Amino acid sequence: MKGSETTAYWDHFGQVWTVCSGETRGVGQGDRYSQAECDAMLADGILDFERQLDACLTDEDSIPVNAKIAFVSWTYNVGAGAACGSTLVRKANAGDLVGACRELPRWNRAGGQVIRGLSNRRGAERVMCLDALEAS
Repeated sequence: MKGSETTAYWDHFGQVWTVCSGETRGVGQGDRYSQAECDAMLADGILDFERQLDACLTDEDSIPVNAKIAFVSWTYNVGAGAACGSTLVRKANAGDLVGACRELPRWNRAGGQVIRGLSNRRGAERVMCLDALEAS
């Protein structure tokens, strides 16, 4: 995940005001937050997106912890709507967790362009996910 910005900035790829660690919900131009507020917002956001992802997964308890962390990180970034309608979730629900992990790098675009930072993030999530499956 990228660093934390305490003043809202315009994400020209996502075309949305963004603050803290990528929070976009309810953010507007000129919004400012303390680092403590950003930390709380991130913690709440992660829990919220985990709940939303869990609602789309048919057997979320069978996913190893670090694979689940990778999937939640991805969901936090792409949004629950996109995640729940994805091939990644369909593969996970079919029991193909390796295939689901391998879908992560496909989510490396914003504004129709491949973004190096997203490619790096998705690559790290993929490694975390596959390593978790190997360890289980």
